[in-house]
Amino acid sequence: MARDHPHDAHHWRAPPYNRTLLRGQMNRSQAFLQLHVAAMLYGLSALFGQALTVSPVMIVFGRGLFALAVLLPLCAWAGGGQRLSLAERLKLMLLGAALAVHWLLFFLAIQVGGVAVATLGFATFPAFTAISERLLFSQPMAGKDWAIIVLASLGLVLIGPADGTGGGALAGLGWGVLSGATYAGIAIVNKRLHIQAGGPQSSLWQMIGIVLLLLPFASGQWAAVSPRDWLLLAGLGVLCTGLAYTLFITSLKHVSANVAAVVIAMEPVYAIAGAWLLFGDHPTVAMLAGGALILGAVAWAGRRSGAVAAEPA
Repeated sequence: MARDHPHDAHHWRAPPYNRTLLRGQMNRSQAFLQLHVAAMLYGLSALFGQALTVSPVMIVFGRGLFALAVLLPLCAWAGGGQRLSLAERLKLMLLGAALAVHWLLFFLAIQVGGVAVATLGFATFPAFTAISERLLFSQPMAGKDWAIIVLASLGLVLIGPADGTGGGALAGLGWGVLSGATYAGIAIVNKRLHIQAGGPQSSLWQMIGIVLLLLPFASGQWAAVSPRDWLLLAGLGVLCTGLAYTLFITSLKHVSANVAAVVIAMEPVYAIAGAWLLFGDHPTVAMLAGGALILGAVAWAGRRSGAVAAEPA
């Protein structure tokens, strides 16, 4: 959910090397598997978005509400975490409100343009991060930063007309790119807040912010939500948010942030493959080529920064 938003992988350190070599190898293998499961679950969120028949507002509200069902007992089991001031809680809730906007744009992109277009549009966020940090904080643009931006831009050029469905694909791509831009803004702001909160605790307050923000808009839609959609919303919140985030954070104790960045970059691949299998959405050659360029830029950006998003989408 989105983070370095809100957690940089550097905040999570590997355990001391006081175990046997065999045990360490098993831990790394299990962590690598957990990372892939987390990436698949993050990608699965896009499939839930396409399967749901409710509005993006209801999707995001339901996701946050059911994620709380996972995070509340998790925080209680962990002992409550760091004691936060009122100001820190408010900052986290405001980050949650920004995350709600990002998710709204992402699910709108899915409903308008489809899973592949939306996820690949969102995956351009490293380019926005590079540009924004240089413009806002007067950091010089390195050659590699320009290369990442060029790769992502070429990928978008290929994806835009690749769907062949006309304005729907282009509109969905636009919403997806905008969701990536908002995610980049969340990541930049979060890095500079320096709130001393653990992962689950920080996510908890962000989900509270999401639920409180959207409650006035979603309350009038509850009666129209079918049992099937409530079940899908529960899956989205529990599996693709609560469980995926828990697996991700746990894995960072045993693998480097660079490895995690590359694995999480596989999220659109899993989403596109799932849409192909479940909905018959066959990606074109041009779309696959554009996606390869964008994902290459994402993986490159992740390996350079050593930081990954704890909840990408």
